[in-house]
Amino acid sequence: MQLSKIINFHKAVTDPTRIRIIMLLANSSQSGIEIAERLGISAPTVTHHANKLRDAGLLYQRREKNTIYFSLDEKTLKQSSLALLKLVEQAKEGEDGMSINTEVQLKNSVITNFFSKDGRLKQIPAQMKKKLIVLEHIVEELEQGKKYQEKELNEFIKQFHDDYATLRREFIIHQFMYREDSVYELNPKELWTKWDKLS
Repeated sequence: MQLSKIINFHKAVTDPTRIRIIMLLANSSQSGIEIAERLGISAPTVTHHANKLRDAGLLYQRREKNTIYFSLDEKTLKQSSLALLKLVEQAKEGEDGMSINTEVQLKNSVITNFFSKDGRLKQIPAQMKKKLIVLEHIVEELEQGKKYQEKELNEFIKQFHDDYATLRREFIIHQFMYREDSVYELNPKELWTKWDKLS
C-alpha cells in the first residue's frame, strides 16, 4: 500500500465519530438517518464524516430512492490497518524507506494491471516477480491453518481465473501451499517464495 494511502487512512480514523460509524457498520449497512439517530448527531454531520471515510476507501455508498445507505469495506479496513505494521516490520529487517516505497508501488501496479475491478485475474504474468505478486495476492485470501480439499481449492481459484489447475500447481511450486493426499494447506509465510527478494 502506498504511503499516501496509509496516511489518508490514519487521518480518516483519528476522529472518534468516524470510529463510532465504523463500529455501527460492522454488522450491517445503515442509512445516514439511522446513523444520525443512533449517534445523536445531525444528518449533515454524518455525511461529512462518511465522505472522509469513503475518500479513504473504507465505506461503500448506495442510494435507494431518496435514502443513502453506507456499508463498511472490511477488506480495505483490514489491509489499511496492517499496512503500517508491515512497513515497520520491513524497516526492522533493514530495508530503507525508499526501497519499501518502490516495492509497494510495484505491487500496487501489478495488482492494478493484472486484476480487473471485480477482482478477476486478467492473465497469469509470464515474468516471475509479477507472477509471485499475483500468487501472493490470491493466497492471502485463504485461511491460515485451514485444510482445503482439492475441489474446494479449485472453486476458490475459479473466483479469480478459470485455469485453476495452473494456479494450483504454481501455489505448490512456489511454496505458498503444500499438498498431501489431495488436501492443501497454506505454508507459513516464511516459506513463501518472496518476490521482493528477486533481483
